[in-house]
Amino acid sequence: MAKIEKIELRMVDLPPKVLRTDAIQSFVSQETPIVTITDSDGAVGTGYSYTIGTGGSSVMRLLSDHLAPRLLGKDADQIEAIWRDLEFATHATTIGAITAIALAAVDIALWDLRAKKQRLPLWKLAGGAKDRCPLYTTEGGWLHIEKQALVDDALQAKAKGFKGAKVKIGRPHGSEDLDRLSAVRDAVGSGFEIMTDANQGFSLDEAIRRSQVLRDIDLAWLEEPLPADDIDGHVRLSSATQTPIAVGESLYSIRHFREYMQKRACSIVQVDVGRIGGITPWLKVAHAAEAFDMPVCPHFLMELHVSLTCAVQNGKYVEYIPQLDDLTHTQMRIENGYAIAPSEPGIGIDWDWDAVRARSVSEFTTEIRS
Repeated sequence: MAKIEKIELRMVDLPPKVLRTDAIQSFVSQETPIVTITDSDGAVGTGYSYTIGTGGSSVMRLLSDHLAPRLLGKDADQIEAIWRDLEFATHATTIGAITAIALAAVDIALWDLRAKKQRLPLWKLAGGAKDRCPLYTTEGGWLHIEKQALVDDALQAKAKGFKGAKVKIGRPHGSEDLDRLSAVRDAVGSGFEIMTDANQGFSLDEAIRRSQVLRDIDLAWLEEPLPADDIDGHVRLSSATQTPIAVGESLYSIRHFREYMQKRACSIVQVDVGRIGGITPWLKVAHAAEAFDMPVCPHFLMELHVSLTCAVQNGKYVEYIPQLDDLTHTQMRIENGYAIAPSEPGIGIDWDWDAVRARSVSEFTTEIRS
């Protein structure tokens, strides 16, 4: 039995590749907690998660003060037991974003370590349903972007083989959203998916109204139309529109997903490995969604989600938002609009450790040993 002997903690603050705005906020930075775990065999696994600009220091203190010390001496291969122990140790602060983000970085590191020791890429270790998954792009669809630029980006994505593009909605009047989306639809034709994302920006009545205004665009989905904790509102909206409703990036528990699926408050599951608490709960949500005949189209973290989406039968899309390029030697492989699952053992991220160390925030760099 290989026991955990060392945990290294770092945080890197990454600026967005492009200006990212939506109906309620701007994405100003990606605070990226990174956890590296070494066991008594000398095997090493690395995991990470993220914020969109706030809370990173709290995540790092939770890791250094409470979670990482509990890992020492544990059997690194007992991932489920470790996850349960860490969740229970923080039960007074769960369920919520800070704890889930911290748990995710640890859990992903353990899966990376296990996959490397078994000499398997994550997508095979976690299920091995397929070796590639179609991409849609979000990078050219932010709310501040002008209509012609939206059209140009969607056309470029289509030419590259991408299967769809996401356009943020939530302009002051529904007619503005309709005008922008109509221009994109007219340009790309009927064989290209258009996803929309309201980022929890609508009231129920406004969400129903906008869904009616946009019904002829033939949208792939309407994402996060309401506050994420308004399950009853999502039930009413889902029954009032034929447009699929997508949720998940702001849900932090498998039980939250269970309620959405049981009540048919959504039809597309966007479980985010960095916000659900890691790969262990991510897989549970994905398999539960399969039982409800719901596709999984995870939010963000494409470099990791490509492996998870390929691991499960109902993984449908990977969201193209590159963000780790400055910290890795290689980037996610793309062929004809498909994300290709990494073939190397582990989670498939080739960290540039010189770059990681150079950009780490010194006050959050910690090493814990047995």
